[in-house]
Amino acid sequence: MNKIGSLKGKGGNKRATSDERRATNSISVFFPCYNEQDNVTRTVEQALAVLEKAGADFEVIIVDDGSSDATGRIADEIADRNSRVKVVHHPANLGYGAALKSGFKAATKELVFYTDADGQFDISEMPPLLPLIKQYDIVSCYRLNRQDSLVRKINAWCWTKLVCLLFGMRIRDIDCAFKLYKTEIFDNIELSSAGALIDAEILARAIRGGYTVTQKGVHHYPRMAGTQTGASLRVILRAFKELFKLHSRIRKESEKITNGQ
Repeated sequence: MNKIGSLKGKGGNKRATSDERRATNSISVFFPCYNEQDNVTRTVEQALAVLEKAGADFEVIIVDDGSSDATGRIADEIADRNSRVKVVHHPANLGYGAALKSGFKAATKELVFYTDADGQFDISEMPPLLPLIKQYDIVSCYRLNRQDSLVRKINAWCWTKLVCLLFGMRIRDIDCAFKLYKTEIFDNIELSSAGALIDAEILARAIRGGYTVTQKGVHHYPRMAGTQTGASLRVILRAFKELFKLHSRIRKESEKITNGQ
């Protein structure tokens, strides 16, 4: 486990209170989905089994980001069968960032965790993250033995290094879709990214707001069905455009705070 020890703030290293201990059993788990008809049932059912076994006070949220396949219909069928599952539908494909923002907005529990519905992570690796949230506000995971092409791995490494350089962060895997947050964070930061930059923006704004982060490795598995969309040239170019806009925006916000405006 990799700790960001120099970041201090609302999480701290204080002893957990009884309310905080209860909070670790109150969790919203959500899956952003775009055309995952062959994966969503399996991943959601696995999540339900893991959460039931953990004895958590939980809800599962499926965010259908304007899928053109049967993902939305399947998600509704799952929710009809289980009252702990709810579905958020986007009328059109709005982007990964928009899907995450909808998931965070829909979350009603003390903690919120998200992972993709493509089955490349094992949700059973989520419960071991819960004890860490007693000392930190965010658990940002990184992929062990990442199951992607060499080109995709190189692109991801370069992207993470650039983001960390611009925002002064030390995050090992910015875009790893396996993260646990205290839900209150999203009441206190304003997000603008609609696309692939969303993870970087959340971490940059949260850290600047004094929230603490720790990191932990999780296993990564090959995609068994469906098609990846995050590596398309359009998505990559949009992410770079948003990145430099975000950097400029946060820098200006920091200058206003420094100048007492």
